[in-house]
Amino acid sequence: MGQSSNRFYYKKNRLKQLRAFCHAAQTGSISKAADRLFLSQPSVSLQIKALEREFDTTLFERRGPSIALTPAGKTLYELAIPLIEGIDSLSDTFAMHQGQVESGELDIAAGESAILYILPDMMKRFNESYPNVKLRLHNVTGKARLEQLRSNEVDFAVGSLLEIPKDISFHPVYTYDPVLITPPNHPLLKKKPFSLQEITPYGLIMPSPQLSTWGVAKTVFRENEVEYRVTLEAGSWEVIKRYVKMGLGISIVTNICLTEKEELGQISLAKYFPKRHYGIVMRKGKFLTPAARRFIEMMDPEFFISMNIP
Repeated sequence: MGQSSNRFYYKKNRLKQLRAFCHAAQTGSISKAADRLFLSQPSVSLQIKALEREFDTTLFERRGPSIALTPAGKTLYELAIPLIEGIDSLSDTFAMHQGQVESGELDIAAGESAILYILPDMMKRFNESYPNVKLRLHNVTGKARLEQLRSNEVDFAVGSLLEIPKDISFHPVYTYDPVLITPPNHPLLKKKPFSLQEITPYGLIMPSPQLSTWGVAKTVFRENEVEYRVTLEAGSWEVIKRYVKMGLGISIVTNICLTEKEELGQISLAKYFPKRHYGIVMRKGKFLTPAARRFIEMMDPEFFISMNIP
């Protein structure tokens, strides 16, 4: 009787145990999982130990102050995370099946380019259609963006991805061309035809080396044996455009950041630089809330068909 009652207790509390386990897996820390769940650290540890006893396995291995999933832990996480995400968004999913998306939250990770030039109209349209959904934009790029996707801090990301990890999916939606921008009436605008070597005498204004634009530019210059010098680094495309217009240098951008209002000279670099694709970045197997599905459908009505997602 005692053993049967213990088994019933564990099953009754399995949802709490699995939720604690999933948050610990996402954060790599018992204490961080406890903070997320507003529980004590010992409580989270006990819930994970209860799962380990039930499945007669070890779910985590300790690596200094952090923890990492064992092979058995990875298997359980892959099975459990869709269940936890589905339960946590059950009320929103029910509302969607009733033809409504009345409330909820939507977290989107994006870099500066997407936030400034892709998302504004989309955010406005979504807000007008679903005014009670709370929207949050997370201004992150690179590894930080991938970490937020993996830790379930955001629903999806909008941006560019040059290298796609195995656990991440990327669906391109927008394509932009590389452009050299100069002050108006710059001597390079008169070069017909234009050669990449023409850039050498002029100082470049470039974004932070942490951004992928830098890496692409360095690769292209090296492959074409072009010497170059960077005279100014700036962290914003709007700042770069302004300084180019002032005559402080020239720059290489994708035309995602260009409108017809800029008083800038423009030279296509499509002959030398690859096109840049921006789109939807997600963790594979991610359970999408109704709000996330609606936003993605606004961006690309064919997304779920093309990605074979029901």
